[in-house]
Amino acid sequence: MTIDILTLFPGMFDGFVHESIIKRACERGIVDINIIDFRKYSKLSNNQVDDTPYGGGGGMVLMVEPIYDAIMDIKEKDSSAFVILMTPDGKPYKQKIALDLKLKKHLVFICGHYEGFDERIRTLCDLELSIGDYILTGGELPAMVISDSIIRLLDGVITNTSLDSESFDNNLLDYPTYTKPREFKGMKVPEILLSGDHAKIAEWRYEQQVEKTKRRRPDLMK
Repeated sequence: MTIDILTLFPGMFDGFVHESIIKRACERGIVDINIIDFRKYSKLSNNQVDDTPYGGGGGMVLMVEPIYDAIMDIKEKDSSAFVILMTPDGKPYKQKIALDLKLKKHLVFICGHYEGFDERIRTLCDLELSIGDYILTGGELPAMVISDSIIRLLDGVITNTSLDSESFDNNLLDYPTYTKPREFKGMKVPEILLSGDHAKIAEWRYEQQVEKTKRRRPDLMK
C-alpha cells in the first residue's frame, strides 16, 4: 500500500513514520508512506498557500490551487489514488471504514490547517472523514490515527492472532486479558482462564464482551 499525506508540517510525522510497528511495516515494504509538503505547489513567491476568506471573517483559509496541483501530480502517476479529506464535518471514522480502506492500494490524505479550507477542495476528494466531535489545530493527528488503524490491518504487519476478537468486531468491545502474576495485591486471574478448557474460555470471553459493551458502550448494542 502507498500512503501520501499532504501537509504543511511534515516534521509532525517524524515519530509516526520512524518508530514502532509503522517503522517496521515500512522497512518490510508493506507500506510506503510519503509526507508531502504542499507549499511546494504554491505559485506565489513566498510559497503562500492560504489567504483571507471572501465575505470577511477571522483566520486564514487554505487555497484550492496548491491542493489541486498536488492531487493532480499524484493522480498523473496513479489515477486510482483514493483521496481522503480530514475535516470535523466528515463521516465519523469507524473500524468498518478501516477494513474497507485497507483494500485500497493507494491512499492520499489531505491535512487542513488554520481556520479552514476553500470549499472547492471537497470536489477533489473521494471521502471526508472525522475522528470525533471536537476541533484540532489541523488534520495531521487524524491522518496519523487513521493511517495507523489501516496499516496494522495489512498482511504481515502484526500477527493474525492479534487481530482476532478485537474491540468493535461484531460491535463488541474486547474481552479482559490477564498475564503473570496469578495474584497481585489480592486481585486474582479468573479461574476459567487457568482451566485449559478452550471452549469454556471462548464462551467466557464472549460473555465478557457482551457484558462490557452493555456497561461501557450501550450505544454499540443498538
